[in-house]
Amino acid sequence: MHKTIAVEIERLVKHPTYGKYIRRTTKLLAHDENGTSKEGDVVTITPCRPVSRHKSWRLLEVVAKAAPR
Repeated sequence: MHKTIAVEIERLVKHPTYGKYIRRTTKLLAHDENGTSKEGDVVTITPCRPVSRHKSWRLLEVVAKAAPR
């Protein structure tokens, strides 16, 4: 998966019956032309034309770099 990043989007959804908030995640594949992002970075993606079968997003910018281990 050269030039591809997996982006995980997390949101809170309220349960319809119990009212408790549930954490839901969505994974998207995005096109990273220059390979600027690393694991753990916070990024901004934008929709674009389909690049491949599963990639319809592209990397716009890296908002925050991941903390070094």
